[in-house]
Amino acid sequence: MTQAIDGGDERPVGDLTVRTIAMPADTNANGDIFGGWVLSQMDQAGGIAGVERAQGRVVTVAVDAMTFIRPVRVGDVLCVYTRIGHVGRTSMKIHLEAWARRFQTQVREKVTEATFTFVAIDEAGRPRRIPAEG
Repeated sequence: MTQAIDGGDERPVGDLTVRTIAMPADTNANGDIFGGWVLSQMDQAGGIAGVERAQGRVVTVAVDAMTFIRPVRVGDVLCVYTRIGHVGRTSMKIHLEAWARRFQTQVREKVTEATFTFVAIDEAGRPRRIPAEG
């Protein structure tokens, strides 16, 4: 999900939660960054946002369909934005967008987005109630 700025340009939606550089070790045989690496960065960002909202441990239980819009290349800075969506009794949906700031430029492009579902857990790994906001 994106928002329009002057003339239809897109910008990220949510809070910048993870920012990292794509390195050569993260590439596939074509020289592009593995989709799994991008997914991992998104999962980490969602986990950070989930822990903050749930005020404790969370685990990923589902990822809605992801479509890779554009490749990430070595040297790009991957920025992952998070936005808390629906919060239930023990689970929450977090919308994530991954954007690449292209190497040595200020060009920024959305590369993928998805909604992850997280469950808050206690010390024994059992689901626990997510506190009300406030």
